Amino acid sequence: MAAKAERKGHAATGTPGKRGPAAPRTSQTRRKQGDSGATSVAQVRLRPDELEDLHRVMRTLQLGSLSEALREGLRLLSREAAEVAASQEIRDFYEGAQAPVPEGVRPATEDELAAADEIEW
Repeated sequence: MAAKAERKGHAATGTPGKRGPAAPRTSQTRRKQGDSGATSVAQVRLRPDELEDLHRVMRTLQLGSLSEALREGLRLLSREAAEVAASQEIRDFYEGAQAPVPEGVRPATEDELAAADEIEW
């Protein structure tokens, strides 16, 4: 059986010859956040319009890669899910009754609630 051909150069640095010690693949920022350095690969199938939107978001937010943009999206989804769970816990605690408002705060009127429902982001 023939031996595998030795790879010439290192893809990350473009330097020819033998590789030096393996550099960590996790950025300094991720390690500072307590990440163990282990990563997983996930695939997503996007329609052309979704990919166009994603690229526009990346430019606007100055995100350097698709992975960075998708991680940011997942972080925001996680925050949204935590807020939904917290609001459900409050509803469960008060068993469907209106939660009390802080002292000195008037409860919202039906008109104020309807106006808030009409607001679009």
